[in-house]
Amino acid sequence: MTMALIRVKNLLLRTFIGFNPEELANQQDVVINIEIEADIPQEALLADEPVGIYNYKTITKQVIVLVQDNRFKLLEVLTKNILDLIMLDPRVIRARVEVDKPHALRFAESVSFEMEAVR
Repeated sequence: MTMALIRVKNLLLRTFIGFNPEELANQQDVVINIEIEADIPQEALLADEPVGIYNYKTITKQVIVLVQDNRFKLLEVLTKNILDLIMLDPRVIRARVEVDKPHALRFAESVSFEMEAVR
């Protein structure tokens, strides 16, 4: 096995996030950064075939569905739900998720929340 570090950078999605009246009525942008450590089977590396690999395209599609099809009052809950989804795969050794909410504060570019899990 070879350890790999997979990064999904600046995944821009829209969802209902927040608990103020305007946030409950209107979707907002969120920017998601994901870092995943997973083992790559030696067979996949030798054969140059996706045998037993952790598929970043699959997890990204699952994150998109989770974010876009749900409503969240707290940035913390959204971040934790994404992290829990990633950690369902036993090949994941460690994962870190950061979710940015642009323009959440008047004088700041964004507010972000980050969580990490280790198996």
